[in-house]
Amino acid sequence: MPHKYAVTQWGNNFLIRYNEHKTFYMATNENIIEVLNDLIRINNDRTAGYTRAAEDAKDVDIDLRTIFNRMAEESRQYATELTAEVAKLGGEPATGTTASGKIYRAWMNVKDMFTGKDRHALLASCEYGEDAAQRAYEDALATDAFLPTNVRQLIATQKSSLKTSHDMIKKYRDMQAVVK
Repeated sequence: MPHKYAVTQWGNNFLIRYNEHKTFYMATNENIIEVLNDLIRINNDRTAGYTRAAEDAKDVDIDLRTIFNRMAEESRQYATELTAEVAKLGGEPATGTTASGKIYRAWMNVKDMFTGKDRHALLASCEYGEDAAQRAYEDALATDAFLPTNVRQLIATQKSSLKTSHDMIKKYRDMQAVVK
C-alpha cells in the first residue's frame, strides 16, 4: 500500500510527514534556493554563450543569429522565473555565472584564435553548452533537497524546453557536418 504523506511549511522549513505522525525529511528553504541559484547561473552562462555566438556568427549566418538570440532570450526568461521562486522563498537570487562557464568561454576565446568561427564550430560550441545545461537540470531534479511540486514542475518544464533547443542545435550541427 502506498504511503500517504503531508507536506507542511513551518517557518523557513518544509516538513514531510508519513501518516501525519512520523517525520520523514526536513529541507530548509536554503537547500531549495541553492538548487534554484545553480540553475540561474547555468541560464546566465547560456545567455552569455548565445549572445557571444550571435556576435560571432557571420553576416551571412542570419539564421544562426536569429536562433542564438532566441535561445539567449529563452534563458533570460528562465532565469527570471527562477529568480522569482528564489525571492518567494526569501533568498538572494544569483546574478553571476558558473566558474565552469567562465573557464569555457575563456577557452573558446583561445580556440577561436586558432580555428576561426565557422558555422560548424559555433554550433559544436553551442551543443557543448546545451549538454551542460541538461546536466545541470538533471542534477537539480535528482537533488536530495525536497523540492515543492511547483518548483519541481518549473524545473522539469524548463528542462524539457531546453532539451528541444539542444536537439535543434545538434540537428543544425549535424547538417553542417554533412555540408562540409
